[in-house]
Amino acid sequence: MELIKPLIGIVIGSTREGRFGDKPAHWIHDIALKREDITVQLIDLRDHPMPFFEEATAPSWAPVKNIAAQRWAETLAPLDGLIAVTPEYNHGPSAVLKNAFDYAYKEYVRKPIGFVGYGGVGAARAVEQLRLVAIELQMAPIRNAVHIGMTEFLGIWQQGKKFEEFPHLEQAANGLLDDLAWWAKVLKHARGTK
Repeated sequence: MELIKPLIGIVIGSTREGRFGDKPAHWIHDIALKREDITVQLIDLRDHPMPFFEEATAPSWAPVKNIAAQRWAETLAPLDGLIAVTPEYNHGPSAVLKNAFDYAYKEYVRKPIGFVGYGGVGAARAVEQLRLVAIELQMAPIRNAVHIGMTEFLGIWQQGKKFEEFPHLEQAANGLLDDLAWWAKVLKHARGTK
């Protein structure tokens, strides 16, 4: 029996003009494309403009009414896992990324999630907060993450350096993708047998 490879969405978690998030999102996407155990899809939050959460009821209790949020949920539904590419603003994730988490529920349940963070301390604080949010959404946050620290971030963003000049980042990316692929397969199978 041939199993369909899990589909992993890579979410660009910033919509700011001049954002850095495109660079790590395309980088991790390119690494993931070389793998034979998953398929990947880039998802840009700029393509999903949603108002700040204003539903009368949480999506865990009732479907959202906002049309843009419904479209967002339709984008998430076929995915078997996520990678959130996140900046760190004021020791936390971007508001637009947190808002995207708030506007769906069942589309996240029992799916793995990994993180690529960038900025001060590699967005470690933003990633830790997002892991807590993911647990509440019944996701399975994986241990391995990519943390693009200030040296690498500034080198790539302002000094013209390439990701390849920081081989430890690709090592971290492969660790993240190995774990995410394993969890995505296991949970995809489990979701299909409930």
